[in-house]
Amino acid sequence: MSDLEVQPVAEPAPGPAGLSQLQRVTSIFSAPSKTFEDIKRGNRSWWMPWLIMAIVGYLFFAAVSTKVGMQTVVDNQMKLMSEAQQEQMAKAPPETQAMSAKISLYVTEGVFIASPVFVLLIAAVVSLVLWGTINFVFAGKAKFGAIFAVWFFANLPSVFKSLLGIVAIYAGGTPETFNIKNFAPTNVGAFLPVMETNKAVYALASSLDVVTIWSLFLMGMGIAIVAGVKRSSGYIAVFGWWTIIVLIGVGWAAAFG
Repeated sequence: MSDLEVQPVAEPAPGPAGLSQLQRVTSIFSAPSKTFEDIKRGNRSWWMPWLIMAIVGYLFFAAVSTKVGMQTVVDNQMKLMSEAQQEQMAKAPPETQAMSAKISLYVTEGVFIASPVFVLLIAAVVSLVLWGTINFVFAGKAKFGAIFAVWFFANLPSVFKSLLGIVAIYAGGTPETFNIKNFAPTNVGAFLPVMETNKAVYALASSLDVVTIWSLFLMGMGIAIVAGVKRSSGYIAVFGWWTIIVLIGVGWAAAFG
């Protein structure tokens, strides 16, 4: 009779509890692997880092608008154009020059205003490339949604660059020398005279950015964890693509700068 007794089925041990949104954000700066492991378990929510980046981005936009002026931003970028571009602009009729300046102003303002949307698009494109790379080149098993979430959390350090830019603006930065493409002292290029420095050298120096490299390390770690591959594979995938992009930028600056 005892042999026929139904034996109780052991319940599986509960898995680790998922992190809250705030814990995922704070962990990315203290213990990033915890955030990425949480994403791997299926918690692929990305709205919190996206919202933080959007808020800080609008604060930066407000600082630029009030202390520098969007027209000054456009004028400064026109000064940094190549000699060929400046000559072509100078030869254009006054009406064409005025229209071009107005369009540049609208485009610059539009990019700032729609920056949260552009961030989503950039995240989607980069995540697709990294998803294909880590899965098909390094035999990973990552879901696209996991890579997408990793991108947002890995890029959270970018808010520090925006905050440093705000501090630099309010600390007495000269509007006439403000460079919207390199606004914070986080890279070698920020300490070089942009007008006197070779364009290719300046492009390379600007690429050596502390915040960017920080985010790249996080990205490499994150995609490796969610894909179930070695950390080295994640770093090779991320820094490999970054190197290609940097070389293309330097080559373009050398050829057309």
